[in-house]
Amino acid sequence: MTKLPFQVDLDQIDILKALNIANNRIGELNGVLRLLPNPQIILNAITLGEAKESSEIENIVTTFDEIFREITLIEVTTSAKEVVNYRTAMLHGLKLVKDNGFISTNILAEIHRIVDSKSGDIRKIPGTVILNTKTKAVLHTPPQSEEEIRDLLANLENYINNPEMENTDSLIKMALIHYQFESIHPFHDGNGRTGRILNILYLVQSKKLSLPILYLSKYINQTKAEYYSHLQTMRMNPTGIQQYVIYMLNGVSAMCDFTIGFIEKMTKQMELAEKQIRTKCPKIYSHDLILYLFRDFYTKNEFFRGALGISRNTASAHLKELEKNGFLIEEKVGKETLYKNAFLYELMQEW
Repeated sequence: MTKLPFQVDLDQIDILKALNIANNRIGELNGVLRLLPNPQIILNAITLGEAKESSEIENIVTTFDEIFREITLIEVTTSAKEVVNYRTAMLHGLKLVKDNGFISTNILAEIHRIVDSKSGDIRKIPGTVILNTKTKAVLHTPPQSEEEIRDLLANLENYINNPEMENTDSLIKMALIHYQFESIHPFHDGNGRTGRILNILYLVQSKKLSLPILYLSKYINQTKAEYYSHLQTMRMNPTGIQQYVIYMLNGVSAMCDFTIGFIEKMTKQMELAEKQIRTKCPKIYSHDLILYLFRDFYTKNEFFRGALGISRNTASAHLKELEKNGFLIEEKVGKETLYKNAFLYELMQEW
């Protein structure tokens, strides 16, 4: 396998045009984030959307209902648990990158252990190949020995953290980093999910984004055949890198537009909820209540009273009043009573 940086001319007109558009879009997204009073609420929703999309690429399919019940109750379904693990890995990776100021092989391995705890650490045993799931034809033979894998990962780590290795825009580097990580395929399983987390962590580290709120998984999921075609073309012909980079830059632009639209919709839903709850439930209305209701899809008495600092009985009365007026949807799961945010539920169905 070729180490980074690749000796390919990326100063092409088509690439520079796509790069200019992507940088404009990402600048607009950062501007929208700066105007939000509480960006953490948006982050919570979008990380779950990303976790769901990224897992679907690996045929781990679940629903937002199952995901939120998994967060609230723990171990509802295996698929939902894997999606929640992905979200946990993303947020843990963000903390590691912020605390350390770099992205290392050890950090990627730590993220991977959360994403897929069953597949083990970096591959030590040869024999791994990437197959066409339908024809079983070999598409790619990644490096086989642990020594070679670690050598390539050390090169990747240096490329990620040392701007002097290649003086080019971080969006282009993100695309090349993603390709290289997936081609190294350092783990027995979970490489795709770990690699997609790496994408966003690198954009935060390189200060392209102030929060990890842009996710390419939705774009990749919608264009899955094109994505895998680009990866395969590059492995056979290095000139394919140019078209792959354009594809990834177009993905950044598309997902910036999607995320901005999602933020606008969520902001409107919060404003609508605030107005209606203040009108119909004036005695229990507070801005803190609105912020809490939109932080998570589901709640229960224990979480509700803890977040708002109220008693069990008061929490029960508030939840019943919100449910009676249509702001929450009551749902029985075993012995538990859960309450679903009707506004957020409607919004996430459009994801």
